[in-house]
Amino acid sequence: MMMIRTAILLAAAFPALSAAQTEQAPGPYARIATMRALDGHGWELEQGYLRHLDWHRGSKDTYGWYSYSFWASNDRQRWIMYATFGHTAASLSNPVSPAEDEQNNVLNVLPHAQFMNNGVYEFLPALSRGNGVPTPTPRAEYTTVVLIYGAGKPFEAALVLEQPKLRGETLWYRMVLGGDTPCYVRIRPRENLGAILDERADQALPDKVTGLVMKMTVETLNLRPNMLVNVNPER
Repeated sequence: MMMIRTAILLAAAFPALSAAQTEQAPGPYARIATMRALDGHGWELEQGYLRHLDWHRGSKDTYGWYSYSFWASNDRQRWIMYATFGHTAASLSNPVSPAEDEQNNVLNVLPHAQFMNNGVYEFLPALSRGNGVPTPTPRAEYTTVVLIYGAGKPFEAALVLEQPKLRGETLWYRMVLGGDTPCYVRIRPRENLGAILDERADQALPDKVTGLVMKMTVETLNLRPNMLVNVNPER
């Protein structure tokens, strides 16, 4: 009886994730990249990017492409983040028609954009709550953590201990290619800004990792429903 009561209390404290959030993702790797419009080219970039996404659809691309705009950010306001999640190394190594993709990108996007970064990240299920493929909610909290050299293992060990306390979908990724390491990102998909603000106390990292962190940035993303490929936004 005590075990049953305990299970009920835990279920109340940590609401169940949806089936889409709990199913095992096909693979652990994600590609996350950002671009910004050249001065005076904001509208042209958006239109060109939409045409490029139409090319992906017409080419029967099987990747799920997410697109977000930075909404609350110190220096990335209105930048576009595009990403694809849940890949094996083999699937990430075999994109659809790379030469034609690049040609279309050069034609439609490159004249209007500066590509800022492009990284490959590995999902860390032991630190997370969810399956590594974010629920496509209207908003998401996006946290970047840069550590001092060699601090990755103690950082991850500390977050593993905190994992049972996670209240909602919380996805941690470790950068493996594309920038200075050790670097981690955390994505917390939420329905609206109010949900992010209500959980602002959960933004903080455990005290025991304070000395390991060189820089931490918390930003808010807006999902762009018209800029998705093989992704169905939450309504």
